[in-house]
Amino acid sequence: MDKMYVAEPYKIKVVEPIRMTTRAQRQAALERAGHNTFLLDSRDVYIDLLTDSGTTAMSDRQWAGLMLGDEAYAGSRNFFHLLETVQEYYGFRYMVPTHQGRGAEHLLSRIAIKPGDYVPGNMYFTTTRAHQELAGATFRDVIIDEAHDPQADLPFKGNVDLRKFQALIEEVGAEKIPYICLAVTVNLAGGQPVSLQNIRDVSELAHRHGIRVMFDATRCVENAYLIKEREPGHAGRSVREILKEMMSYGDGCTMSGKKDCMVNIGGFLAMNDPELYQAATQLVVLYEGMPSYGGLAGRDMEAMALGIQESVDDDYIHHRIMQVRYLGDRLAAADVPIVRPVGGHAVFLDARQFLDHLPQDAFPAQMLAAQIYLQSGVRSMERGIVSAGRDREGQNHHPNLELVRLTVPRRVYTYAHMDVVADSITDLYEDRRRIPGLTMVYEPKVLRFFTARFEPLPVTQDGARQNALPA
Repeated sequence: MDKMYVAEPYKIKVVEPIRMTTRAQRQAALERAGHNTFLLDSRDVYIDLLTDSGTTAMSDRQWAGLMLGDEAYAGSRNFFHLLETVQEYYGFRYMVPTHQGRGAEHLLSRIAIKPGDYVPGNMYFTTTRAHQELAGATFRDVIIDEAHDPQADLPFKGNVDLRKFQALIEEVGAEKIPYICLAVTVNLAGGQPVSLQNIRDVSELAHRHGIRVMFDATRCVENAYLIKEREPGHAGRSVREILKEMMSYGDGCTMSGKKDCMVNIGGFLAMNDPELYQAATQLVVLYEGMPSYGGLAGRDMEAMALGIQESVDDDYIHHRIMQVRYLGDRLAAADVPIVRPVGGHAVFLDARQFLDHLPQDAFPAQMLAAQIYLQSGVRSMERGIVSAGRDREGQNHHPNLELVRLTVPRRVYTYAHMDVVADSITDLYEDRRRIPGLTMVYEPKVLRFFTARFEPLPVTQDGARQNALPA
């Protein structure tokens, strides 16, 4: 490849040893885990690309901030530092800390949704939709059609289709839509960004009908960077400036601090509406803790405030995006099918195309993630039919996207680690026809991808692997 990739904008001060296991050891670990990479022990993993959630390497400033934790039960000074930072960098007036992002999703769903409501969004996310449905809402996908096509190479595949949004308003009435959930970026589409113009247009349409705009801001800094890079007129602006403008078109956000806030635990719900804030403070006491800590220690809030500041450093976020893109470029050069364009936090393998001999009901993405681990000790994550779950009638959702996510933790791995990942997946792709399907042998009722267990489909009498479920 003739591209130039920026070097790491940091020095390594502390290291954590990792070890490569044998194939036999990995086979045993995979069987213990029921072919579910979530159930693998981290000690059995060589390079861990399961998630970028809570896996960040914190900076020396953040580690120093841990020593400044004010562990008062109420009114911690770290809470006020975090609040002031959220106000400065995101622009929202009020903030309630939560133990992580799904705590914020839970609070928002409980205080904003009534049974029978509809919540539109630019593609679902697993925990977000689960909280919305548990509160009695129906999720409606209003993302552009191209987002469901892994090979559609558009700069902003996370954009909302305004016609779909308008059609939902006309169908059910604005009074049944408490807010639109606008993800920036869109995880399950491949980490795809939303353009600033689309954010403006969504805000205008929603507010014209009295509908709130609530961001899933988990990877909003990555979205701001991709606006700077891809949207005309923004190349000369700082990521921090673009981020602040993005957030100005919304009424609040849910945030998993474990991603773009660069901490190992924490999140928050932010908003501008004082009544919504009061409702959140009442509920957070029941489910999380006092409104001034929300399930977090003071030291965690301090580290998150510092992480927010560091996240908008242009050198940091440039390297972050380039490292992910490097992995994508290595795989694309070997003709491995991936979602295009490469997004901000991960490279997504197109498992439907990678294992095109398997039907979707044989869980190709789940099996591909398992086989990647068996091949090289690299842990990844299924994002397909297993993650999509079942509908209210008990039938499997069949998403167009059947993906495996290779999620790059922030400030953790080097380009050499990305080479190991790319080489092992390339080797696996060349031998992909031998890979069988799976059958699910244990399925929890909610968010099954975390703890479901699988077994390879049986061998037929002639010794060939069975690749499809029986009719």
